[in-house]
Amino acid sequence: MEFDWLDVNFDLKKVTPREIAEAFEDPFAIRLLPDTDNDSAEVRFFSLAKTLNNRGLFSVFWTDGKNYRVILSREMTDDESTFYDRKNAEWL
Repeated sequence: MEFDWLDVNFDLKKVTPREIAEAFEDPFAIRLLPDTDNDSAEVRFFSLAKTLNNRGLFSVFWTDGKNYRVILSREMTDDESTFYDRKNAEWL
């Protein structure tokens, strides 16, 4: 998986590319496709995942199957973290 970090619109010092890549490798990540009627070629996905240091990240991204373009990445809110934990507990 390759990431496109050109012209990123968020601060890569608050959430580093390494942390984002780690979160995308989280085997328990939750990836969601928004419910929309738009048949655009650039469908955006949502991801809730954790880094190796257990930092929860919420990311918005699109992919063509080979490359990932992260549009936004930030720490999960308390509600997002609860949702992540609850969904993963259901699968155990």
